[in-house]
Amino acid sequence: MTVATLADAPAFANGDTTTRSLAVPSRGSSELAVWAFDMNPGASGPEHTVDREEVFVVHSGRVVGVLGGVEHVAEAGDALIVSPNIPFALRNASQTERATGTVCTSAGVTASLNGRTILPPWAQ
Repeated sequence: MTVATLADAPAFANGDTTTRSLAVPSRGSSELAVWAFDMNPGASGPEHTVDREEVFVVHSGRVVGVLGGVEHVAEAGDALIVSPNIPFALRNASQTERATGTVCTSAGVTASLNGRTILPPWAQ
C-alpha cells in the first residue's frame, strides 16, 4: 500500500484552475488516475474530449459541465460522468466561491484540445 498525500502532490496551474496529482502512475497507481481540482470563482476551462471515461466528484461549490452542448449542474456530493470522446467543458458557477473536487479516470488518459492530442501532466 502507498499513501499519496495531498500536501505532497504535484500542483499544476491551468488558468484559474489548479490540479494536484493524487493516485497517478508517477505516484504508484497502475490502473487509475485520480487528482484533486480547485477552481477559482468564475473559472472556466476549454472544451475538449478525453479518450477514457472521467468522473468529477464535487466537494464544494457548484460546477457546471457542458457535455455535448447540454449544461449539467453538480453541487457538493454530486458527480459529473463524462463519456469518452464527448466534447465537454467545466466552469465554476460562482463568481465569489471556489469549487473543489476529485477526478477519477483510467491511467494513460489522453485529451484532445484544439485538434491536438495531449497527455495531461497531472494524470501521469
